[in-house]
Amino acid sequence: MAKKTTAVADQALPAKGYVPTLLKKYKEEIVPVLMKEFSYTTVMQCPKLVKISINQGIGSATADKKLIEVAQQELTQITGQKAVQTLSRKDISNFKLRKGMPIGVKVTLRSAKMYEFLERLIAVSLPRIRDFNGVDEKFDGRGNYTLGIKEQIIFPEIDIDKITKVMGMEITFVTTAGTDEEARALLREFGVPFKKHNN
Repeated sequence: MAKKTTAVADQALPAKGYVPTLLKKYKEEIVPVLMKEFSYTTVMQCPKLVKISINQGIGSATADKKLIEVAQQELTQITGQKAVQTLSRKDISNFKLRKGMPIGVKVTLRSAKMYEFLERLIAVSLPRIRDFNGVDEKFDGRGNYTLGIKEQIIFPEIDIDKITKVMGMEITFVTTAGTDEEARALLREFGVPFKKHNN
């Protein structure tokens, strides 16, 4: 049994020596830019992207449990990593919600899968948003950024003819940046298209 588990785990690993395009860009191009912009004295001070969390809350799941399964399957397709269900932490009688009931799905991406997802998001998915003119800046004051997506159909992995319900999601970028300004600069250099402000 242990051998089988190891084999499955090995399949999920990237090829030896493989370096995602955005990780290469970070090391070769982004670090020097940030070092200069913020006058860091060592590379260790440069903010890094730690993980990307994608969350979908499905309010109507209490009435239709199949929605959770569909969302889980779709998010797995979008990210290339198995999505897990999020469960209610308490009873809320008004919403017919009991503790432990599935209310959404989530995925946390790190390392190679994180960079690959970010590259696809920037290059392919975001430009598919109708009348797209950049993303809002929603930083949390601690160097983390959350991007709201209204429709999962912007991701090419989703077959628009097969979707049962249009669902949104929140994509949170967790960084080591000490300030929102540094986190914004990091994501800007990765290619996240923030809205341009006219002064």
